[in-house]
Amino acid sequence: MNKTICPFQLPDDPLCFTQPSFPFYFSPKPRLLDGISDYALTVVSPLVAYWSLSLFFHYLDMSDWKWLEKYRIHESAEVKSKNLVSRSHVVWAVIVQQIIQTALGLLWLDSEGSVHTPNHAKELGRIATMLYGVLGDRLSPWALARVSNFVYWWAIPIAQFMAAIFIIDTWQYFLHRGMHNNKFLYKQFHSWHHRLYVPYAFGSLYNHPVEGFILDTCGALLAEWATRLSTRQAMLLFIFSTLKTVDDHCGYSLPWDPLQMLTGNNADYHDIHHQVIGIKSNFAQPFFVHWDILLGTRMTRQDIERRRQKATKKE
Repeated sequence: MNKTICPFQLPDDPLCFTQPSFPFYFSPKPRLLDGISDYALTVVSPLVAYWSLSLFFHYLDMSDWKWLEKYRIHESAEVKSKNLVSRSHVVWAVIVQQIIQTALGLLWLDSEGSVHTPNHAKELGRIATMLYGVLGDRLSPWALARVSNFVYWWAIPIAQFMAAIFIIDTWQYFLHRGMHNNKFLYKQFHSWHHRLYVPYAFGSLYNHPVEGFILDTCGALLAEWATRLSTRQAMLLFIFSTLKTVDDHCGYSLPWDPLQMLTGNNADYHDIHHQVIGIKSNFAQPFFVHWDILLGTRMTRQDIERRRQKATKKE
């Protein structure tokens, strides 16, 4: 139901306006799930997301569905013949990384910061006051209320989330590229991940523990800290980045996969990086490809075909 609030005082008279109900994404409940705090849920949910999506793709891998073959980036036999490490070793390495992530998450996250803000009327009043100071009487009280609500419930959270994504992409691009360009870092750490010449879903976090801590865990926590996300916003970010990472290693180019439709940084794009021809390209992960484009490290299937054609002509 709508209610009238007067969250702030204008120079002459108090401005009262009607505040609409909470947006669809928001729950005023202190806990999203009964019996578990948002703090604990934020730590646990990326693990559930990782193994749920990984097991889904593993089920596809184990199926004999012929219609799936045209969507596989590599033939099934290649996964076994070209990868340099057993799946049981991969599982244990992933579990070690997730234990480290969970422990650091428990130490890092604010157990009291679950909701967007505890005082919605006060924050809305601050935004409306700022807008009034800039725009004066150009907006009617009704319009000022609507704009304030939009800024508070949509513009600020979206800007925070996109900034967090940008930070993760930036952190991972430059560290990832550095690990390829430095022979010591590649040999000691990043070469672990490239033992999977043909990636598969539950191997997406198969890394040396040091790399996993610095590249993945620290990057996500830095983004959460820099953008001042609430616990629930952080939960969404961690789940989304986890699902995207798994999907980017799934080994399928699926036309109906929303995570692959979202951006050009998808399973096919990242698969090129795992091949010999593309190992110095496509460093961007997990969301967008802007750094590859801007810094000239992007490689597409068309680029590969052109290289092969040139090599054939020279022969």
